[in-house]
Amino acid sequence: MAFPGFSRKVRFTPVPSPLFGPLLEQIDDIGELKCTLRIIWLLHQKKGFPRYITLKELLADRVLAKALAGEGDVRSEITRALALATERGTLTSAPLSRGDTPEPVYALNTEGDRRALSDIADAEPAPAAMPEAEPWEEAPPRPNIFGLYEDNIGMLSPMIADELKEAEETYPESWIEDAVREAVTQNKRSWRYITAILDRWHQEGKTDGEPGRYPKKAGRQQQYLRR
Repeated sequence: MAFPGFSRKVRFTPVPSPLFGPLLEQIDDIGELKCTLRIIWLLHQKKGFPRYITLKELLADRVLAKALAGEGDVRSEITRALALATERGTLTSAPLSRGDTPEPVYALNTEGDRRALSDIADAEPAPAAMPEAEPWEEAPPRPNIFGLYEDNIGMLSPMIADELKEAEETYPESWIEDAVREAVTQNKRSWRYITAILDRWHQEGKTDGEPGRYPKKAGRQQQYLRR
């Protein structure tokens, strides 16, 4: 199916310029390229400094697993792509001490990140608890966004259908599901209310508070909530 294009609310991720020039000329392995691009996006979602990602997080990442599916065993393919990117110098890696078994962590190969990972590798114990994550396995199919709306909110009009398509291109599927669930819980079954929730999460971050706890701010979002 053809990609429908980018919506007007599409978000952008900074990518180092050499990746569009000399590195693009050199990288001839599609798995390495996919892995590199996904890691850049994942690192951009991190907060604080240094920003790094563990091997377990990468093995548990659904998008990366599906992007490399069909190339063989996904775990082996991710490990192979990481080795290629690290050998090329696009990524830098260091072992993070965690119990008896050091765990590899990865970051962009910048001067600051190299120094930070070196400090992390030398630190005893590890500077922070690392997330536990199991290798990703495909879950049962989820209901599509139209079915989700009709089952929980009401009849689907052509205008709402267009807005649902745009939301699907703009926000993660899990956000839309959670926003619909919150609207049902609050007995505010309207697309306006769901949009207000999604806008808030987009502006302030979804994990900055429980869904439905809205700060009292003026503006477009509060206009949605008052209607």
